Amino acid sequence: MAWSPVLLTLLILCTGSWAVLTQPPSVSGALGESVTISCTGIPTSIDYDEEEYTYYVNWYQQLPGKVPILLIYEDNNRNPGVPDRFSGSKSGSSASLTISGLQAEDEADYYFLYSINMELNLYTGNKSVLGYSILM
Repeated sequence: MAWSPVLLTLLILCTGSWAVLTQPPSVSGALGESVTISCTGIPTSIDYDEEEYTYYVNWYQQLPGKVPILLIYEDNNRNPGVPDRFSGSKSGSSASLTISGLQAEDEADYYFLYSINMELNLYTGNKSVLGYSILM
């Protein structure tokens, strides 16, 4: 198998003032290797109306010309039909998406969102929309 570099690039559209998220600008890998993209600075919980709500991490994949699909929800649960080489994890204020055995069809944009109790928040304007691109 010929070595083919894969570049994962983060696109930061905007950042909210109440949460500072930090990511590496790019990650590279080769076909068949494992790659991990990560984000730090995620809120862990919020107190509202005398209740504590937990933030969950959700990862999406958008293939060229297609709508985004949910890969990972509630930190580490794979959506039905998603290959088991995709895995998510979260520890404290850090989250990551790992792709084991990188394949050509993984060329896509990958978006990171966090939500409270599965009410998904896709932030725009003065809030955050974060995405990764895998380029081959």
